[in-house]
Amino acid sequence: MPEIEPGDRSLKDLQGLHLWHAPMSSCSQRVRIVLAETGKDYTSHLIDLAKDEHATPEYQAIHPNGLVPAFVDNGRLFIESVDIIQQIADPGSELSASGSTELLAMADDAQADLKLATFEFLFRGVERSDKESFDTFQQQHRNEWLKQFRRDFASGFEKSRIDAVVTRTDKAFKRLDDLLTDGRRFLSGNTFGLADIAWMPNVHRFSLMGWPFERTPHLKNWFERVSERQSYKEALLDWQNEALTGAFADYTSQRRSEGTDIRTFGSLDG
Repeated sequence: MPEIEPGDRSLKDLQGLHLWHAPMSSCSQRVRIVLAETGKDYTSHLIDLAKDEHATPEYQAIHPNGLVPAFVDNGRLFIESVDIIQQIADPGSELSASGSTELLAMADDAQADLKLATFEFLFRGVERSDKESFDTFQQQHRNEWLKQFRRDFASGFEKSRIDAVVTRTDKAFKRLDDLLTDGRRFLSGNTFGLADIAWMPNVHRFSLMGWPFERTPHLKNWFERVSERQSYKEALLDWQNEALTGAFADYTSQRRSEGTDIRTFGSLDG
């Protein structure tokens, strides 16, 4: 869905670029990276996911699914991160030219798995939602999928579901690794582009979970290259909550010592 009509009609009067985003949202990270790469100015509207600001009626009038990011380009509203990064990148630019449709679609498809893995292997160690907040979210949010996801997280994801997520992710990373075996520096060739931007936050996030990137050495080398870019620092690292990432590291270490970390699921197990 490249462009939608906003529920909040005042968005149509906005001039310039406006981004509703969250600091550690992987889809928000994609958009901030492409904005940094293009050097385009934008007005930032932060959404505090921990306080469930994405469940408010005001925000759901901007993004009908109550997710981040949402992006307005001179009154035109876009709500899917892959569509947004293509909108920001100028047609005919090197960024757009290096934006494989297949790889962008793969990155888009990977988001649901990334979300579940993030909640299981990172947020489970730090998420402390009280019953009142949980009930309010269930009452206010209109996204039935997201509400069910919250319920599933609270009760605990089934092992078979986690196994499937890990196995699909392993398959996707191997596919990316295969693309990089011919000596190319970036995912679509020798020029950095949208395909790289779409996958950078995902690889970063799984690295926080202790993913064994030694299984995909070409992908590991690719990430070392792209993470040296200034846009990675400005749009991703500088937005991280260091206390939170420290808690993630502690939880990942704890699960490793217990034998329940990400390496013990799906195709990574054994």
